[in-house]
Amino acid sequence: MDIILFGIQGSGKGTLGKAAAEKYNMSYFETGGELRKLSNEDSELGKKIKTIIEAGHLVPNEVVMEIVENFLKNIDEDKPIIIDGVPRFMEQSLSLEDLFKKHNREYVGVLVDIPEEMALKRLTTRRVCSKCKHVYPADYKADTCEKCDGELITRSDDTPDSITTRINAFKTETVPVIDHFKKTGNLIVMDGTPPILEAREILFKIMEEKIINNK
Repeated sequence: MDIILFGIQGSGKGTLGKAAAEKYNMSYFETGGELRKLSNEDSELGKKIKTIIEAGHLVPNEVVMEIVENFLKNIDEDKPIIIDGVPRFMEQSLSLEDLFKKHNREYVGVLVDIPEEMALKRLTTRRVCSKCKHVYPADYKADTCEKCDGELITRSDDTPDSITTRINAFKTETVPVIDHFKKTGNLIVMDGTPPILEAREILFKIMEEKIINNK
C-alpha cells in the first residue's frame, strides 16, 4: 500500500518519509526532487518542466500529474511508494486519486501532526546542509553535515514572512485535503511533536501495525 504524507512545514515529514522508505524498501517520491531531476533530463517532460521553471511560473497541476505518472511508470509496479509534496490542494487531490485508480494502486494518508507554534519554532531554528540539503533540527549542535560534511546554513526562505506565508497556504489549501481524507476514513494521524528519532519510531510502529501488515 502506498503512503501519502501530510504535515505542516516543519513537521519533519520529509525526514520521516525518507527513513521509512529506506527501512521498508519503498520508493520515495518528493515533488521538488523529481522536478529538479527531470528538468536536467533531455526528455520531452524534462524540457517542458525546464521551460516552465526558467520562465518563473508555477508548475501547473496537469504537469505535476505527468511527473507522478512518469514516476509510477519507471518503478516496479509491486513496490509501494511514499509520496511527499502531493497533493497540496483539492483539485490536485482529486487528480491524484484518479491517477492511482488508473494504475490500480491503493493508498492511505498519514498526517504528521504538530501545533502551528511548534512549526514556527522549528522552521526558524532549523539548518540545512549546503551540499546534500539534509535538514537538521535546532538541537543538532555540529556545524557540518553528518552525511557529507557540508556546511550547515539557514535556508534562504526560512524568514518569518516567508514561513508565515507557507503556513497560511497549508491551512487554506492543504488542510481541506486532509479533512477530505479524514471524511473518507483514509487518514492515519501520528504525533509529530517528539524529537525526530522518537517520531521515526512512532511512524515505524504505525506502518507495521496498520499499513504493511494490512496491505
